[in-house]
Amino acid sequence: MAEIVTNTKACATNPLKSSAPLSAALAYLGIEGSVPLLHGSQGCTSFALVLAVRHFKEAIPLQTTALDEVATILGGTANLEQALLNLQQRMRPRFVGIASTALSETRGEDIPDDLRLILARQTALADTRVVFASTPDYDGALEDGWAKAVTAVIDALVLPADHVVPAVPHICLLPGVHQTAADIEALVDIVAAFGLVPVVLPDISGSLSGAVPDSYVATTMGGTRLADIAGLGRALHTIAIGEHMRAPAACLRDRTGVAFSVLPSLTGLAPSDRLVALLASLSGRPVPPRLRRQRSQLIDAMLDGHFYFGGQRIAIAADPDLLCALADFFAGMGGEIVVAVASTAHSPALRAVPAERVCVGDLADFEDAAEAAGAELLVTHSHGRRGAARLGVPLLRMGFPIFDRLGTAQRCTVGYGGTRDLIFTVANIVLAGLYEHAPQDFPRSTVEDTRHVGAAHATH
Repeated sequence: MAEIVTNTKACATNPLKSSAPLSAALAYLGIEGSVPLLHGSQGCTSFALVLAVRHFKEAIPLQTTALDEVATILGGTANLEQALLNLQQRMRPRFVGIASTALSETRGEDIPDDLRLILARQTALADTRVVFASTPDYDGALEDGWAKAVTAVIDALVLPADHVVPAVPHICLLPGVHQTAADIEALVDIVAAFGLVPVVLPDISGSLSGAVPDSYVATTMGGTRLADIAGLGRALHTIAIGEHMRAPAACLRDRTGVAFSVLPSLTGLAPSDRLVALLASLSGRPVPPRLRRQRSQLIDAMLDGHFYFGGQRIAIAADPDLLCALADFFAGMGGEIVVAVASTAHSPALRAVPAERVCVGDLADFEDAAEAAGAELLVTHSHGRRGAARLGVPLLRMGFPIFDRLGTAQRCTVGYGGTRDLIFTVANIVLAGLYEHAPQDFPRSTVEDTRHVGAAHATH
């Protein structure tokens, strides 16, 4: 069990975590026809928008209530109401997801009650579903905002169970904030292979996967349909990915009675086996031959790649569930987790990280600890690139944001196939750093001794 150490320094330098409102907006982007709305200043939204656009390389319809000095003092209800009316008039969204920021939360506004009054008197908003999640910047990080937004959507939009069993069993999938669009697509394929119909909430594989529409679309394109969200109470089972998705899964269970399972990770042989075994049990079907072949291919990749993992000193900095998944993956391949830095201490999963201690801190802590521990590979997002350059250590980019590499949304690391690809990626990074020796690299005496031995053999 890892020891959790929280850094108590006065400020963060080179921060590791991103804010909860940003991740709440990302969750809202996984719903069809939606527009995320941050209730705060323009600066709050601009910063989040820049990171999201640089990471996904997509148009992000993120909007703001634009609180100014006067609204901050006297209250931002009028800004919120006007923003909703403007969005309805100009963008015609079917869904608006509101996330609070530190500015609106610090003042102590009763946003849920204000929103209830706005929706009651504004008939123009009657056909628009509006959901609010409390996500102040000072409380938590990416995982917290994402989970709160998904919980708010379930609580507001899912209808009570009507006990009508669909002809084809449905499975509710609640991916974590660390799942990419490619991860979700792979997960959907795995579930469908067992004859089950997956409903993903939120589904960024449609809205943030790189598709180009035939014409301009003001809201999100793709994502989970509102009708599918309303009918989640008819699901056979809920599968939540990561400990931070336990709360949304529990909310759905309490509202509809749908049982759930929390899978800490989908990366690695054992986590992939757990998923496949669960789906086989739920469907009553044997494991499809395609998945059996992918499992065999993963085992072969593990045999080929373990030479480049064994004894490697790995330093990881990430949000808690991603940190746990990556640490388990590297440890399972023979690596040693010498540094583990988490963005927040909110997750109970941190104690399961296979390391002596987990530091809750920033990338400055990460860089200092990696240098002291002699780390041979750094694993974090793009903000760790300068530290990696200073240390002269290779960097594997994982998490959010990744803005200096292309194809982030199309990189899959879940299931048998995704784990195999991740093994090859890491092994190739290690291979690229291996030095190929030439004769001039050896001491002269060694070369001369070799020549003498060769001459002696030739004489005999």
